[in-house]
Amino acid sequence: MKKFDIRNIRVRQLSVDEIDDRMLLVNLYVTQAITIIIGLIWVLFQRSNPFLLLQFPNSLTFLWWGLGLAAAVIVVDLLISRWVPEEAADDGGINERIFQNRPVWHIAVISFVVAVCEEVLFRGAVQHSFGPYWTSIIFAAIHVRYLKHWIPTGLVFSISYGLGWIYIESGTLWAPILAHFLVDLIMGLIIRFRREQTEQ
Repeated sequence: MKKFDIRNIRVRQLSVDEIDDRMLLVNLYVTQAITIIIGLIWVLFQRSNPFLLLQFPNSLTFLWWGLGLAAAVIVVDLLISRWVPEEAADDGGINERIFQNRPVWHIAVISFVVAVCEEVLFRGAVQHSFGPYWTSIIFAAIHVRYLKHWIPTGLVFSISYGLGWIYIESGTLWAPILAHFLVDLIMGLIIRFRREQTEQ
């Protein structure tokens, strides 16, 4: 019987083009499952109640916070994509691969899953420990595909700080969840329908 030798394991970086669509989706959903599990465990270690964290607020004012931040982010992102060269905002093609061939319902599902999982971890748990500034640095750092260029890195940091700010101001996690969901949904739909237009 052949002995297993850990020194024979080789790790290499894959480009997004080398991953098939099924594996890309598996990676996305597994990553989000790990994210929310870490977030919920962290919340429990803080002696907080995850059910209270996700309790729907009595007032609908959180809608204005979420809608307002999402609108601001989308306007800034559209201005950047209009005036900044594409290579300066390149994420390695991951967003295009995730969204370009998806039906609208699946783009909405992905956007919702990512919004809930990431906001539970970053706003619900990490921000409680480190505050919005350091949380935003961590948030930008884990979006590693943007780190090659300072414009998307700065944008991700700013969005994260904005999400942390509206969480504090609104007093509910549903404000940053809504904003995060709308930004991902609208940008995903733009990628999806831009592809259709270029194919015509």
